Amino acid sequence: MQSDGVKVIFEDNHVIVAVKPAGVLSQADLTTAPDMLTILKAYIKEKYQKPGNVYLGLVHRLDRPVEGLMVFAKTSKAASRLSGQIRERKITKRYRAVVYGRLPDSGRFENYILKDSGSNTVTVYDAPYKDAKRSYLDYSCTGRGNFMGRDVSLADIELGTGRSHQIRSQFSHAGFPLVGDRKYGKKDDFRGDICLQSYLLGFDHPTTGEHLEFRLDAGDRSPWDLFEVK
Repeated sequence: MQSDGVKVIFEDNHVIVAVKPAGVLSQADLTTAPDMLTILKAYIKEKYQKPGNVYLGLVHRLDRPVEGLMVFAKTSKAASRLSGQIRERKITKRYRAVVYGRLPDSGRFENYILKDSGSNTVTVYDAPYKDAKRSYLDYSCTGRGNFMGRDVSLADIELGTGRSHQIRSQFSHAGFPLVGDRKYGKKDDFRGDICLQSYLLGFDHPTTGEHLEFRLDAGDRSPWDLFEVK
């Protein structure tokens, strides 16, 4: 079901799983840009003809440029239990990205990341640095190709830590900037959305305990269509 460009792929009385489009905020900020929380509250209000305010709990976020799966809680109890799963690292999230360069078959990036809230950017350090947080991720290369005359690779990524802009900054620091990333990438003639997706989301249902898992197709857009995405 679509709501203002947001696709709802699972819903019951306790949770909603939806696809956040690239460019949409997870929750409202000081701008008037669209955000998932507001869109889905309006969707619930209209679908169920609910009077007054609608409760919807935000339990995790995705960066604005990133497309991907998000779960929202429709009750405070579900929000508490999902937040607990996140704290205990019981929720499964995987990402895919198209990066410039020929990525090794697999590896780990381990660095120290310092965020500048004023500029909303991060700096990556190879050694411990004042106030910088240890950050690591594991990746595997699942495809290679050529895009706009440059080598590109498809990376499947599992975060060990969840720092702001972690995937984008660590891959760029290692010499493999994401296609379409004009904040951490080098000169890039590609004008489409940043090639980063949160494509897998798994969690235990907050009331039944059933394990649920959802996957997002890469789609047939360039440069995703260069690869056989599984």
